[in-house]
Amino acid sequence: MSAAAPAKAKPLRKRKRWPVVLLALLAVLLYLLIGALAPFAVHPTVSEDFQSAFDLSSFYGGGSVDRAVLVEDNVDALDLRIRMINESRERIVFANFDIRDCESGRDIAAALLAAAGRGVDIQILSDGMNGLVSMSPSPVFRALGRLENVEIRYYNTPSLLMPWTFNGRMHDKYVIVDDRLLLIGGRNTFDKFLGDYLPPEKKSHDLEVLLYNTAAGTAESGNSVLFQVEDYFHTVWTDRHTKTHLDAQPLLPGSTDKAAAELEARYAAMAAAKPALFSRDGVDYEALTVPLEKVTFIHNPIDILSKEPWVWWQVQQLMENADERVYLQTPYAVCNEPMYAGLGRVAAKGIPFEMQVDSTGVGDNFMASSDYIHNKGRVLSTGVTVWEWFGDYSSHGKSVLIDNDLALVGSYNLDMRSTYIDTEMMLVFHGEAFNAMLEDYLADMESDSLQAADESTYVEKPGLIPWDNGDWKHSLFPITSVLFQPFRYLL
Repeated sequence: MSAAAPAKAKPLRKRKRWPVVLLALLAVLLYLLIGALAPFAVHPTVSEDFQSAFDLSSFYGGGSVDRAVLVEDNVDALDLRIRMINESRERIVFANFDIRDCESGRDIAAALLAAAGRGVDIQILSDGMNGLVSMSPSPVFRALGRLENVEIRYYNTPSLLMPWTFNGRMHDKYVIVDDRLLLIGGRNTFDKFLGDYLPPEKKSHDLEVLLYNTAAGTAESGNSVLFQVEDYFHTVWTDRHTKTHLDAQPLLPGSTDKAAAELEARYAAMAAAKPALFSRDGVDYEALTVPLEKVTFIHNPIDILSKEPWVWWQVQQLMENADERVYLQTPYAVCNEPMYAGLGRVAAKGIPFEMQVDSTGVGDNFMASSDYIHNKGRVLSTGVTVWEWFGDYSSHGKSVLIDNDLALVGSYNLDMRSTYIDTEMMLVFHGEAFNAMLEDYLADMESDSLQAADESTYVEKPGLIPWDNGDWKHSLFPITSVLFQPFRYLL
C-alpha cells in the first residue's frame, strides 16, 4: 500500500487590523475629550487666606490721582486707540483676548508700526488660541513682531498633546500708554467692536473706561491704578505659559514687507482723513473725564486650569454689602448653584436688584443663549429683576452699579467660564460722578430692554416688542438648550 499523502496546510489568514486601529483612535479621542473637559468640571472655592485678606473698606477712598470717562461708541473706541498710540512717548502695552487682521485691526497695527518707528517700546499680548488662529497666519502681525522694539506673546498656546490647554484662556482687554492712559473693558480687537466697517446687524455694543493719570510724570504717578494693571500684565507676560511668537524674520519676507508698506500707506491715509487724531497738541483729558475717590483693580488667578473665583467672589461681597441698590449688566447669565445662591442673597436684602442681559433674540453667543433658555426660570427664581436687551444689535458690556458711589467695569461675564476658567479683570470705581455716568448709560440701555415676567413672557412696554435677529441658529435652541447642559461649565 502506498502511504497516504500528507494533508495540505491551510494558508494563514492575515488578521484584520482595523479593530486595533479603531480602538487606538477611540483611545485618542477619549484622551482628548477627558483631557479637555475633566480638569474644569470641579469648581474650586476661594481660599480662607484670600477671604481673610479681603477688606471692604479698601475699595473706598478720599481722592485719587486718576480720572475716568466711559467709552460707549465703537467708532469712538477705535479713534481713541489710534489717538492713544499716537500720543505714546516711551511704551505701549496692548493686551487683548482676540486681535484680528481686519480693517480696524489694520488701523491699529498701522498706528503701532508708526509708534515703533518713533522708538516706542511695544508689548502685545493675546490669548494663545486666538493668537494662533488670527495673528500667526497674518503678515500684518509678522511685520510688527519682527521689529526690535516690538514683542508679541501668546498666553497658553494650546497643544493636542495636552488637551486641557484648549480651555485655559486669557480674556483680558486693556491698553496702557506710558504712565498717562489706561483703557480697559470688554472690547475685542476686530470690526465687530471697533469702528464702522460692518453693517449694524454684525456689530456689537460694548463698554470701556478710559483712565487718565493726572500725576503722570511726577513723583505721585505710581499712585495710579495704571500701575496695578501693569504689575498684573508683567505677571502674565513672564508666566511660563506665555511664549513669544512672530519674532523671526520670515525666510521669504515678501508678503511681510508688502504688509509693512501697506500699513505705512494706511497710516498716512488715516492722518489725512482724521487729522485731529494725529495732532501733537493732545487732548484735554482733565475736561473729558470725571474725578474719582479711588480705583481698585481685581483679577482672577492666571493659571490655565480651574481657578478660584477671585473676581466673582469679590463682586459678590461688594453687592451683598450694598445699602440702596445693585444693578448688574452682563451679556450672559450661565450660573452654577453657588452663583445662583449668591444672587439670591443679594435679592434677599430687599433692596432693588436688577440684571441686564442679552435677549436670546438679539444676543450673538449661541451657546450662552441656549443655556439661558434652559435655565431662565432658575435665574428668575433667585429674585433678581431681569431686563433683556432688545436693542439694534447685541450688547457685550460688563458693569455693576452699587448704591450711588460704587461702580465696576471690565471683562468679567456672569458665566462659569469667566468665573472659574478664564483670566478676567475688573476695575472698582469709588466716586459719585462716575457712578452717575454709568447709571445714565445703563438707563439708556434699559430703555430698549424688556423686563422678564416669567420664562416666556415680558412686562409690556409701549413701543417695544420682542424681536428675533433672524439667525438660523435660533431654530436649534430647543435641541441645543438641552444638549449643552452636561458641558455648561465651559460656557
